[in-house]
Amino acid sequence: MGDLPKGSTARVALLTGIILVVILVKWFGLEQYLTLAQLKVLQAQFADFYAAHPVRVMALFFCTYVTVTTLSIPGAVIMTLAGGAIFGLVTGVLLISFASTLGATLACIMARFLLREWVQGKFAERLQVINDGIAREGAFYLFTLRLIPLCPFFVINLVMGLSKMPIRTYFWVSQVGMLPGTIVYVNAGRELSRIDSLSDIMSPRLILAFALLGILPLLSKKIIGWYQSLIGGE
Repeated sequence: MGDLPKGSTARVALLTGIILVVILVKWFGLEQYLTLAQLKVLQAQFADFYAAHPVRVMALFFCTYVTVTTLSIPGAVIMTLAGGAIFGLVTGVLLISFASTLGATLACIMARFLLREWVQGKFAERLQVINDGIAREGAFYLFTLRLIPLCPFFVINLVMGLSKMPIRTYFWVSQVGMLPGTIVYVNAGRELSRIDSLSDIMSPRLILAFALLGILPLLSKKIIGWYQSLIGGE
């Protein structure tokens, strides 16, 4: 997976397509179905439809999830809960893990295609330090950001899209980094009736645990680097 070809016409076409999809979502009020209350109302219907047409439902769910995450439409968390409620833990995690990573990667590619050339050209000198840091430790930073639920995913997609991180690296690090949170929300979706708000899922203790898990690889790398420099200086 590499960078998309450059071209102003292609950029305009892509941006127009994105705007049209967002307008259609608003026009038909589709976002009303991406709420916790609506999910509880429709849970039984979704489950019945899945029992009758399992492959069709999985394919439709996967494509919808990719679209929602690619365009940063609010509702990915609700869809993750729905995945747990409809498909169960194993199938739900598999579907959502790959759909969320694919959607995040497409969002990153779009940000890179639409904006990076302009941003890098206009702020090249100021961004040099950031680019160097991403080249050295970008995977560690991305892994940390993915594990911290308080960091909005669309911001991560945008920022990394403006960087020079390879798309392959972005994909696999996002896949691994988002997996723990995906498991938590899918598992919560299996007991949807007990959830009154999204805050019931992520406790402060769990968020802290994710944050510590996220900074552990970067901290370990720093300590190893410090130790090696100390030994080399002797």
